[in-house]
Amino acid sequence: MNKLFMKSRVGGDGVLRVTIPVGQADADREVQVIIEPTAAAPITQEEWQQFVLATAGSITDPSFVRHPQGEYEQREALP
Repeated sequence: MNKLFMKSRVGGDGVLRVTIPVGQADADREVQVIIEPTAAAPITQEEWQQFVLATAGSITDPSFVRHPQGEYEQREALP
């Protein structure tokens, strides 16, 4: 039997329901289930803003430069 990794969400009632088909060949085998939380929940817009403000101006290396970005493509004018 191979290791299987699956993500699932705990329901609002606090119960995790998981159904994993492993195949008839692995019937009547003992398995181990490990419950491990995934990465933290998405951050709020306010937390993201605070992160961005905290990183602004944080590069202190004087050799860091922004390389030339090139020229914009000239397109035909819209009618």
